Amino acid sequence: MKILFLSYYFEPDLSAGSFRATALIKELSERLPKNSEVDVITTQPNRYHTFKSDSLAIEKRENISIHRVQLPNHKNGFFDQALTFRHYASYVKKIAKKNRYNMVVATSSRLMTAVLASYIARKQKSKLYLDIRDIFVDTISGVFPLYITAWAVPIFGALEKYAIKKADHVNLVSEGFKTYFDERYPTATFSYYTNGIDDVFMNYQWPTNLEENSERIILYAGNMGDGQGLHLIVPELAQSLGKRYKFRLIGDGGKRSLLVSKINELELDNVEILPPVKRETLLTEYAKAHILFLHLNDVPAFERVLPSKLFEYAATGKPILAGVGGYAAKFVSSQIDNAAVFNPCNVQQAVQRIELLSSEIQVRERFLSKYSRKAISRGLVSSILQPNSSNNGLC
Repeated sequence: MKILFLSYYFEPDLSAGSFRATALIKELSERLPKNSEVDVITTQPNRYHTFKSDSLAIEKRENISIHRVQLPNHKNGFFDQALTFRHYASYVKKIAKKNRYNMVVATSSRLMTAVLASYIARKQKSKLYLDIRDIFVDTISGVFPLYITAWAVPIFGALEKYAIKKADHVNLVSEGFKTYFDERYPTATFSYYTNGIDDVFMNYQWPTNLEENSERIILYAGNMGDGQGLHLIVPELAQSLGKRYKFRLIGDGGKRSLLVSKINELELDNVEILPPVKRETLLTEYAKAHILFLHLNDVPAFERVLPSKLFEYAATGKPILAGVGGYAAKFVSSQIDNAAVFNPCNVQQAVQRIELLSSEIQVRERFLSKYSRKAISRGLVSSILQPNSSNNGLC
């Protein structure tokens, strides 16, 4: 068996897609039938333009070959991403043309990796397995202005149909996606393997109690874009909470400059913004924090998603303050102890909810066991190798 595996992000890049794809390839490598091979085609680290890490352009690991294309410089804008993806797609087609694959597997958030995988699978008449991490059509309709969505939604809707209808099996990373896909693709076969907790979080020696400081550190680590809407909540929330709390924000993204501008405008000295860091450093930052913070913008599409950040946050045992709605709110309330939920962009409610959090560390053993990355990857690989299995992956 020869498999083509497409993921726009892969180690050592810093993103949920990278962590998921890397763990999946490791599990797949161990369980492939004898004499099988996988070609992974990905990119050099590019999730954040402020984070660079050297990695091999071509890397061989037993039955896995990893090809990383260097993308042109970009800053994650909509049209920037379109141009860089075109570069990636050309590279994928060039390699695929020289090989014959029995199956194409793709993990995709912004849809186009799935579309590219569908194109290759159609050309080669091979099986297609898609792991869908976001509903891109839903997202752009809620985030982008009308002059973009007026033409983008019909086009990307057609591309989504092109990708999904070819797939032999589709995994959805959130059960909140179920109604959207069931309505549009009633004959498709779906499973629901969520994001998971990586071993580095499972095995880390987390503090057993919170350090008593004059100020309590509220930590956010991740992207700072429209989807997270940090610029719509953090400045006003930091101002309302006062000097008893200090926000430490680690990451980068399209709305970082706007966030900084609002912080400066309010003359806040209890918000600190740091560039992206490697995971080893991030673990230390998590360990020092008193509360871990998560927020999604107040957009209907985000009521379906399940943020990957929740899984690593939960592994720490630290209190969690989450500004989420819809499926994510239900998930947090039912699955994660000592986590407070408030409606997105609602500063007053966030101030009230933060007082409900216990200051104690709570080991979430049941959650850790259920959502370990290894367990999730094991289920995903089983569904790749047996795409018509009755196991739907519901967690």
